[in-house]
Amino acid sequence: MAGSGRITITTPQLLIFTLDEQRYALRLPAVERVVRAAAITPLPKAPDVVLGVLDLRGQVIPVINLRRRFRLPEREIRTQDQFVIAQAKLLTVALVVDGVECVLDASVEEIVAPDDILSGTGYLEGVTRTADG
Repeated sequence: MAGSGRITITTPQLLIFTLDEQRYALRLPAVERVVRAAAITPLPKAPDVVLGVLDLRGQVIPVINLRRRFRLPEREIRTQDQFVIAQAKLLTVALVVDGVECVLDASVEEIVAPDDILSGTGYLEGVTRTADG
């Protein structure tokens, strides 16, 4: 087979997760793994969205409270919750989510820039619709 040997992925894969019965997504390449919620060690004087740190196989990872970041109602972490271990720029973080649903192949054409819907949504890269709404 001739060519450069590069594979171009035109359909972004997204990990779909839930928070407060709402669906959100992360680009799959940013996700390292999903683990069951575990004990968190509080971190004094940490930023407001940092719940503490998690020791995951010897790696200390900050745990991020997405509920606080997205201004959703606060609640205690439950045993059925999950941590999405993901890359945020150069830092590995654990994101507390209610659950993980699936991996979705999203159409680039269907992703709408958040500022086209409402300005000031700096934490969002885009909005898309799934087959089930």
